[in-house]
Amino acid sequence: MEAPKNESFRDSIGTINEEGKRAWVYPKKPSGKFYQKRKIVSYFLLAFLFAAPFIKINSNQFLMFNVLERRYNIFGFPFWPQDFHLFVISMLIGVVFIALFTVGFGRIFCGWICPQTIFMEMVFRRIEYWIDGDRNKQRKLDRQKWNAEKIRKRVLKWFIFLVISFLIANIFLAYLIGSDKLLKYITDGPFEHLGTLFPLIIFTAVFYFVFAWFREQVCIIACPYGRLQGVLLDNKSIVVAYDHKRGEGKNGRKKFRKNEDRKTLGHGDCIDCLQCVHVCPTNIDIRNGTQLECVNCTACIDECDHIMESINLPKGLIRYASENEIEKKEKFKLTARMKGYIAVLTILTGLLIGMLMLRNDVEARILRLPGQLYEHKEGTIISNVFTYKLVNKTSKTIDNINFKLRKYKGEIKLVSADNNIMVPKEGLAEGTLFIEVDKNDLKGDKNKLTIDIYSGDILIETTTVSFLAPRSYN
Repeated sequence: MEAPKNESFRDSIGTINEEGKRAWVYPKKPSGKFYQKRKIVSYFLLAFLFAAPFIKINSNQFLMFNVLERRYNIFGFPFWPQDFHLFVISMLIGVVFIALFTVGFGRIFCGWICPQTIFMEMVFRRIEYWIDGDRNKQRKLDRQKWNAEKIRKRVLKWFIFLVISFLIANIFLAYLIGSDKLLKYITDGPFEHLGTLFPLIIFTAVFYFVFAWFREQVCIIACPYGRLQGVLLDNKSIVVAYDHKRGEGKNGRKKFRKNEDRKTLGHGDCIDCLQCVHVCPTNIDIRNGTQLECVNCTACIDECDHIMESINLPKGLIRYASENEIEKKEKFKLTARMKGYIAVLTILTGLLIGMLMLRNDVEARILRLPGQLYEHKEGTIISNVFTYKLVNKTSKTIDNINFKLRKYKGEIKLVSADNNIMVPKEGLAEGTLFIEVDKNDLKGDKNKLTIDIYSGDILIETTTVSFLAPRSYN
């Protein structure tokens, strides 16, 4: 591909003008088949985002990330700090999946799934179109003096933006502290829970700042994903691409004229209408090639297809394609790098599934009481004292807990008036116990004992402890 004559786009991002100041973007309202499909995907994801905190499975919130209390629910399954290894593997799977997806299809995640893009383009931008009008009307309103019309439109838009930002902040809070607690705080009144009200106001301010002012700068400046493209993309990656061979021809692009034979004159199909630039939400010219600002939103594809259709030329001048497809007509296929990512992803996913299947509903930890060794009891009995902690990861209370030694003849005695141990739902039970074993059954001064933990007659967990005895007993 020949380098563009004007390469100033390489010196600065699309939202900075020649003076180095913020260039406010007024994208034309998009339309077309891809935009309609994106709306369906976006509204489905928005419905899921707003509904997920209020969906319950076995009394567990469908999705919750309570960082403060270190409680997490993922698809209705509760996770605790003891399950941190599962969280790490899940994050690794996410990273590998994003890398794989980016190698194959570029920044398509940003255009179709990213919450920032969905809220910006499908919520806030559409409200802006409704109040301020399309591109030209927005530019005119911005230059207009502060009269009654401008004040009315600005106040209405900013107020709606603020209300939506407040709603998003509440949903965000529902994911953090739980929907039940959020609803309780709402019914109690905001001033009854000032410790939650102030963070809610801060979150609202952040969301309002992002969607009312920072906007596309999040994708260009703050998000590292755009930079990640430069590392992961290659000539075989499918991206939103301009077919420069078809668009430029031998003598470059040229404005459209009726009844003109463009092919004979050596001009390409691009009529230099700039509609692909006007519709771009990050203010780039896709004809300059793949750029970090491009979020693969497909707005330029729809707009270019509309122009091509209106002048009776084939659609697809801008389309999903790889550089090799444009240059060499090569179809998409799995590369060695993608196969490697798929192999790693398959292994990690299998490992996670295996760990989830082996994961117990109750986790037990029995540890020696600090500073204590062993004690001689009557006859030949040796006693060790331990502390136990039982974590219930389910939404049901587990009662009638009892401990039993495996293989060794001995007795486990609880330091409690009530021997009926109960572990509350999503809670824990702690206490102290003695393990007494006949010295004749012990081998050496350190013995590993296996303890089975039952709820009634049902085995719910197994753990091991190190039992100390005098060296002279072998």
